[in-house]
Amino acid sequence: MQRLHLIIFLLLISQVVRAQSADPEYAVIIKGGHVIDPKNNINELMDVAINKAGKIAAVSKNIDPKTASRVVNAKGLYVTPGIIDMHTHNFAGTEPDKYLRNSYYANQPDGFTFRVGVTTVVDAGSAGWRNFEKFKDQTIDRARTRVLAFLNIVGEGMTGGAPEQNNADMDARLTADMALKYKDLIVGFKVAHYNKPDWVPIDRAIEAGKIAGNIPVIVDFGGGGLSLEELTMKKFRPGDIYTHTYGGGGKDREAITDPATGKLRPFVFEARQRGVIWDVGHGAASFSFSHAIPATKAGFFPDVISTDHHGGSMNSAMKDILNVMNKFLTLGMEVPAIINSVTWKPAQVIHREQLGNLSVGSEGDVTVLRIRKGKFGVFDQMGQRLEGKKRFECEVTVKGGRVFYDLNGLTSPLPRVAGGLPSL
Repeated sequence: MQRLHLIIFLLLISQVVRAQSADPEYAVIIKGGHVIDPKNNINELMDVAINKAGKIAAVSKNIDPKTASRVVNAKGLYVTPGIIDMHTHNFAGTEPDKYLRNSYYANQPDGFTFRVGVTTVVDAGSAGWRNFEKFKDQTIDRARTRVLAFLNIVGEGMTGGAPEQNNADMDARLTADMALKYKDLIVGFKVAHYNKPDWVPIDRAIEAGKIAGNIPVIVDFGGGGLSLEELTMKKFRPGDIYTHTYGGGGKDREAITDPATGKLRPFVFEARQRGVIWDVGHGAASFSFSHAIPATKAGFFPDVISTDHHGGSMNSAMKDILNVMNKFLTLGMEVPAIINSVTWKPAQVIHREQLGNLSVGSEGDVTVLRIRKGKFGVFDQMGQRLEGKKRFECEVTVKGGRVFYDLNGLTSPLPRVAGGLPSL
């Protein structure tokens, strides 16, 4: 009897071993695509494998498709790290007349991210220290998109109107304390919509940045008639971010181009040399070809391409991250540089180097893009239109080893949806 029990036990063990050996090594392989990974200087045909822990496991030629639970056919397509949109507004809620703070005007991310290849968004100051935890509970903790945040220097956040002018609610210590409490989520601080001719919110945001470990400040500048050159050449630290780079103009909101000549102002390049980051932050009314065309002709392309995505911009000239990328494709920016500006560069800017690249061990976020040829129009909020011959389209989005979006069924076997969450 003991011998019989031993034989049964050995048979069971052998079955387990066989089952384990038959279990695929990888969750997903993206096969046969043209990989562009700026961090690792990859720009060639490669396969990408993601393990079951949701991390990049291998990037090499001819990975055996039998070693994965799912295979994405990326032949003829571009394969990149998951796109990071570094300027969005996602503090969606139900309070009327609150602009982008717990409001109807902000957007829950999942409906607007995966379908355009975005796996990470960074909310740009919708919440302040007073209501960040509500934002965390309502959106960050519930989204399948990775949601990070710049915390507004105004404690009440981006409510619009008078509260954003309230110096008494701009507390560097309390703002920094919230960032220190949520180091994994808060990547920096935001200043926006301030109309007084003083530097109070910028000085306090920079102070908060220093207290919280020298993290960056992103500034939506203008309205007070202050100098953009002074902001970027004297106030900013290396790593601080100017958003709405190709917007502005008028007496209270300086642009990067000289209104007299229409040419790029020389200090813009100098500011970049001292470490200032130039972010697109397209928005509903913060991008004009009247600035973008002369700037890019002078060789001044953005460090980071982002959307300023909210209820107004998504249905205007901005639309989504791919449309903004298409504008710079039309303006002559090279494809690898565009990919860098939505992957590795923003990851560096927000100090999240585990994102935006395909290094082994990094987050298993991958975007599969098609570059379609034809005749395509892009336009700005002033009604100026350019016609391009190429545009980006998203085919597949993978986050953490899960296929969250597949436009044309390139994944085999196709993901099944159970309770709204794609299965592996």
